[in-house]
Amino acid sequence: MKALFPGSFDPFTPGHEAIARRALRLFDQLVIAVGVNTDKHYLFSPEERVARIRDIFADIPQVEVTSYSGMTIDICHQLGATCIVRGIRTSADLDYEQTISAVNHKLDSSIETVLLLADDEHRDISSTLLREQLSHDS
Repeated sequence: MKALFPGSFDPFTPGHEAIARRALRLFDQLVIAVGVNTDKHYLFSPEERVARIRDIFADIPQVEVTSYSGMTIDICHQLGATCIVRGIRTSADLDYEQTISAVNHKLDSSIETVLLLADDEHRDISSTLLREQLSHDS
C-alpha cells in the first residue's frame, strides 16, 4: 500500500523525519510530497526542500520525494496513494487535521487519513520555530 505524506516542509524537521520513518513501518511505499503554494513565502525553494528530503532518505528505496501544487487528493490520485499520513504535535494540530481529513473524505472516501502522534522529543519542534532560528542565525 502506498501512502502520501504531504506538507510544506519548510524546513523538513527531525519530527517530520520521525513521522516518515514510522509511516514506513505501516506502508509499503511512502511518497513525501512537498506542497507548493504560490501565495506563501518560503525560506527554501521547492527544489531545495525536495533535495534535502531525498538526501535524508537516499538509502531507503521505499521513499519517493516529489513536489506538487493543488489539492492533496489530486496528487494521491496521480500517484496511486490510498492513504494520507499526517503528524500531530498538539490539540490544535488535531483539530486542524480533523477538518482537513473530513474535506478529503468528502472529495474521495476511498482515501484514508492516518494521524501519527509526534514523539515526545519532537513535540516542541516546528518548522516555524526552525525558520525563525535560521533567520536569526544568518
